[in-house]
Amino acid sequence: MKSTPRSILLAGCLALVSIGTNALGEPIDLNTGNRQFALPDFGSSADTLLSTGEELRLGQAFMQSVRESLPIIDDPFLDDYINGLGHGLVVASGASGRHFSFFLVDDATVNAFAGPNGYIGVYAGLVLTAATESELAAVVAHEIAHVTQRHLMRAYEDTQKLSLPATALMIGAAILGAQVSGDVGAAAITGIQAAALQRRINFTRDNEEEADRVGIAMLADAGYNPYAMPGFFERLGKATRIQDSDAPEMLRTHPVTTNRISDALGRAQEYGVRQRPDSLRFHLVRADLRQRSYRRPEQAIAHFRATLREGRYANETAQRYGYALALMRGGQISAARKEIKPLLAAHPGQAELVALSAELARRSGNSDEALRDLREAFALSPTSLPLRIVYAETLLDAGRPAEALQLLEQAARGGVGSPSFYALMVRAALQAKDEAATYRYRAEEQYALGDIEAAIDQLEMAVRQRGLSYHEASSIQARLDELKEDQEAMKDDPWNKQSRRDAN
Repeated sequence: MKSTPRSILLAGCLALVSIGTNALGEPIDLNTGNRQFALPDFGSSADTLLSTGEELRLGQAFMQSVRESLPIIDDPFLDDYINGLGHGLVVASGASGRHFSFFLVDDATVNAFAGPNGYIGVYAGLVLTAATESELAAVVAHEIAHVTQRHLMRAYEDTQKLSLPATALMIGAAILGAQVSGDVGAAAITGIQAAALQRRINFTRDNEEEADRVGIAMLADAGYNPYAMPGFFERLGKATRIQDSDAPEMLRTHPVTTNRISDALGRAQEYGVRQRPDSLRFHLVRADLRQRSYRRPEQAIAHFRATLREGRYANETAQRYGYALALMRGGQISAARKEIKPLLAAHPGQAELVALSAELARRSGNSDEALRDLREAFALSPTSLPLRIVYAETLLDAGRPAEALQLLEQAARGGVGSPSFYALMVRAALQAKDEAATYRYRAEEQYALGDIEAAIDQLEMAVRQRGLSYHEASSIQARLDELKEDQEAMKDDPWNKQSRRDAN
């Protein structure tokens, strides 16, 4: 196949990322050394030295590609947890004025990566492998540090000045190439000179050391145990020695080394031990992800039943929560309700337990009970977005779309930005027979997905609807003008759909 400048750029970028990641082709269990999980790519981060508008558009285009390539988990409670943990670390880093968004990837790989405009992905396998919440926070802090220190763009600037289109292409190819198709990246290495490879390796190692230093300080300032970072690295290092002892040094560039562990340990000693117990939410999230990791519900049920019988769990409440989720998934509603009842009595304000109990009540035909419990819980926690979403979904199922739409619109004013959130608003508007709102929120859904052209089409239909008030029409028109300005600015963006179609 003939190589074009675009394909050469892609290959070179994949080589750059591959030499900054682990060389293992198969997954590894970090506790036993058996092949189960892949080592995490601590170096697959990206940030830009662009204008705010360029960085925003690049991040949106990047997330569009991520959603097309990776199985993003769409769950309000899981999303709320990882964003809460991530933003707590961001505040501790002093970067609270920057945009950050965290999301979970439904994959057993032990991995995490950062993209343009502060988008940070965390794999389910990483959450399940972290022995403590501080270990999970250590990896997230490390990725935040890659963003705040602008490591990827600094690496590019070390070699050449790039145009915005070239930068966009290289960043996207680097991150997604490493996450989705490691074989392609490995193949691209053969075309790069050894001297250039070594220079990239050294720069990546410098970045890793800086990210460790910044990340450990972030951990300590956020109240997590800074020793969690060297502790997690040590487990990674043991897995590497077991599985990768014969790998050539050039490809053994995932820098989980004795020196790195020692350096991280020295940094942690500067802050001392922070005794922070794991939150219940951490254990609840792990239980949910564990039951999702089984393809069939009966497998999940058997797992939780056995671990509860044998006492093999870190937190009994979370383990029984996972068991109830698995039972519900398997259609055993009565058994699940029996399991969740004592948990809710012990933790009446825990949103995850309230939502599961309400869902089980709804599936049992007790919609009034579900609505009552959610209304009471939401009154006590009015800022809880997950509870708001579950409450709105239950109102929709009960045939009360106007109330659901009003509930969601209150949150939308804060700029939620999630495609699934706007999809729920579209559903509510459709059931409420509000055509203008249906078009308007469908536009926001498309925009959140990265399809600005479809978003503009929907807004143009919304503004033509009859019966709009002056305020509604003005608001829709203002949003339409804003998106058209964005569309003009993105004409040269290689990540828009047309550019990617042309590249193929």
